[in-house]
Amino acid sequence: MIRFPYLFLSIAACAMISLSSCTSETPKAEMQTQSTVPVSEMSAHGGHGNKAKININNAILSQLDKLEATLGVPALSNKIQANRPYASPADLVSKKVITQPQFDRIKDMVTVEEVVLTGEAKDIDYMTKLGLMKGHLLVAKELLDQNQPKQAQPHIGHPVEEIYIDVEEQLEERKVKEFKSSLVSLTDLVKSNPKDDKIKTNFTTSVEAVDSAIAALPTQERSKPEFVLQVINGLLDAANSEYGAATANGNIAAPIEYQDSRGFVVYSQELYQNISSQMTQEHPESHKAIDTAFMELVKVWPTAIPPAQAVNTPEDVTKLVKIIEENTQKVRTKTSTKAQN
Repeated sequence: MIRFPYLFLSIAACAMISLSSCTSETPKAEMQTQSTVPVSEMSAHGGHGNKAKININNAILSQLDKLEATLGVPALSNKIQANRPYASPADLVSKKVITQPQFDRIKDMVTVEEVVLTGEAKDIDYMTKLGLMKGHLLVAKELLDQNQPKQAQPHIGHPVEEIYIDVEEQLEERKVKEFKSSLVSLTDLVKSNPKDDKIKTNFTTSVEAVDSAIAALPTQERSKPEFVLQVINGLLDAANSEYGAATANGNIAAPIEYQDSRGFVVYSQELYQNISSQMTQEHPESHKAIDTAFMELVKVWPTAIPPAQAVNTPEDVTKLVKIIEENTQKVRTKTSTKAQN
């Protein structure tokens, strides 16, 4: 799918990685709506709990890909974006983006309502967006190492084109040094001179900038399994959507989406490894289920360069993601009960 710069899905606005996680399980006290829609009907990131609604006015392409995968309409994500703004979800039909029968299939998945996050939910939103950046850069690095600069280009561009604008305000609030210019320079360099020796240094600088932005969150918060698992859920939700958009008739029809999803899964597993020892001690049953699900998930993306035939179906991937989501809820419930006692 051809991607263009756009307003990132603000998990605070509807849904990601959001990307993406701030789920419908997020305490209501942490969410303030700017409309009359009950908070219980909306969550901060699509694909969790009661299925968060996707804000079609500012959703990231990874989230819009969920609609594309559901309807099986090629390039639908870009078409939705190109026809913004929408006064109501029904405008998707009046603007001839999709047909009425197609809208009827996704009407419960979309919204134009805004949600503002605070507290922990806002922190999860922030780290999920930065996690999406990391996922893009991880797969770009793999492709560069395999001497595939053209394939790496979009994944280097996605963080600045798709995500930075949506996280910029939070970066300023958290007093994180601006790194948009570094991402832009790296993107331009790979496009203009993919063999330049400066690429490796600039790439390292960009990754370190994202890591520094993540480090702006309190260390104690970033080390809590229940916090990290929600971020992982947001990343896997985006990966699930991208993989659904990447596959068609058992084949990998959209390599970019396949690679995006690979990056998100790889980084999600990296995050989980950071808390695995805690999970083993505090939540052994959930750890076993999550660890097993991850071992199966990573097999779906054997290499950065996609195979012609998909290893697993989108339905299989969804089941594995669901296992991790369900066990995240178990961890949160157990932690909450323990705190109350």
